[in-house]
Amino acid sequence: MESRTIQHERDRVSHDNGRVAFAEPAAPQPVVSAQNLVRRYGEGDTAVDALRGVSVEVASGQLTAVMGPSGSGKSTLMHILAGLDRPTSGDVFIDGTAIGELNDAQLTKLRRKHIGFIFQFFNLLPMLTAKENIVLPLSIAGTKPDDAWVEELAAKVGLTDRLSHRPAEMSGGQQQRVAIARALVSSPTVMFADEPTGNLDSKTSSEILALLRESVSSLGQTTVMVTHDARAAAIADRILFLADGEIVTDLGPSTPSEILATLEAVSAR
Repeated sequence: MESRTIQHERDRVSHDNGRVAFAEPAAPQPVVSAQNLVRRYGEGDTAVDALRGVSVEVASGQLTAVMGPSGSGKSTLMHILAGLDRPTSGDVFIDGTAIGELNDAQLTKLRRKHIGFIFQFFNLLPMLTAKENIVLPLSIAGTKPDDAWVEELAAKVGLTDRLSHRPAEMSGGQQQRVAIARALVSSPTVMFADEPTGNLDSKTSSEILALLRESVSSLGQTTVMVTHDARAAAIADRILFLADGEIVTDLGPSTPSEILATLEAVSAR
């Protein structure tokens, strides 16, 4: 079966006096965008703004990491971008759809089609096998799994010989691999990862990070990852730093030491 790598638009070709001219490749287009997001908890003098007018675009086919000190708003931002929470004000667009205009049923359908999610604590159903957990999003949506694609995913995440095992029979790293395959099985527009290595040892964390990077590089899977780990953020194409509910620094690819230095400066603000 041909790999389900996201197909990028071919470069346009023009002919001028027998010469062939190749157009410059277009910059990655945003598949998720947010404008002036505010998330306020409480009212009056006790109101707290977790987000203060955040605007951001997430480019297609890239891995974006989100970092910041505790209480900076990074988890709130991810939950709103993923349609798991609604902002007090502001707009979120996923694949061009303004999700704030959707009712709960419409939002659920959009999440099934466009969003994959990886949780820190795996969130696997203990009574299901690894394969059944992987295809669960398709089962809920009433879609027949593509067995060849499921087998390809299982091979990519290193689970070919574990598909019949239940979560209790697998290590933490194996369970997170199941969670990653589950997030990828519907070929979502964007995959969100909430501290995906936060519950794993350092060796297993490195393996999971390599797997996440590979899903971006080989499958073109747009990914947004919230993390406190500089080593995890170092696999990203872009790193956003939040403080007091605002994006205060926007870095390109960086080393763990550069990320730690930036995080320390942001935390000291």
